[in-house]
Amino acid sequence: MDYYQRIQNAVDFIEGHLQDQCGIAEIAAAACFSPFHFQRLFQAITGFSVQAYIRQRRLTEAALQLKETDASILEIALGAQYGSQEAFTRAFESLFGTTPAKYRKESLPLALTGKMDFLSFQDRLTGELAMNKPAINRMDRLLITGFPYHTTLADERYFSEIPQFYHDFGANERYLHVPHRKAPAISYGISYEFQDDGRFSFLVGEEVETFVEPLGHGLINMELPAGTYAVFTVNGSVELVQNTRRYIYGVWLPAANYERADGPDFEVTDVMRSLYPHAMRMKIYIPLA
Repeated sequence: MDYYQRIQNAVDFIEGHLQDQCGIAEIAAAACFSPFHFQRLFQAITGFSVQAYIRQRRLTEAALQLKETDASILEIALGAQYGSQEAFTRAFESLFGTTPAKYRKESLPLALTGKMDFLSFQDRLTGELAMNKPAINRMDRLLITGFPYHTTLADERYFSEIPQFYHDFGANERYLHVPHRKAPAISYGISYEFQDDGRFSFLVGEEVETFVEPLGHGLINMELPAGTYAVFTVNGSVELVQNTRRYIYGVWLPAANYERADGPDFEVTDVMRSLYPHAMRMKIYIPLA
């Protein structure tokens, strides 16, 4: 079963439980993905989060009930998983620009959100012509020592925060405390410790000859496992790096004949030949099963 069909199964699950309190783990299970990976795919393909989709669908169904039923606003609010009529009214007005009471009384056009059809994404222009296809390479294990940071998928905050992590690593000379550095001009950025709510850790570090314990200065050791990786080469702006990440999870991975393996994905930056933010030289590695 392909990625689009699996995500559609999760959408069908959401639609069948719009008036229930379901956790992201239950929803992701319907797609046979981990919660984090499901959220990342969904957001990359649609441009918005799973939570935003659920919120908009609940409020859309609530708007239809306001027009088509005699249920009270409080009853509709509770059915949409809002704890009070006031909270429902705030959310409704924030999305639609009018209150539930006013909408019920007047014929106002609303931008309603219909059920997502992920299978239709297969028929869209994918943008493959604008992106280089990856190399599929076998890689030996790598030993990385670096400094850990924390970010989240929410509102694509990681796009703005990850460059700040690299800046901190360099500006505070954290790299000078890495022992047995193997290639000082090459930096690694590793995504790991994925949480169900979209939070994850990001290690900025360098390859080392051997691990040293104990480490000071807040540094940690991490081994990147040997395996098969899809390797995307990016030579361009930070915006191109971000769009490549969107492309990987929103277009390439769902359409490819590969399954993403468990474990971290990572990026390797040629620091000496990169000029932030306009001329980055980077490779992005995605583990494949």
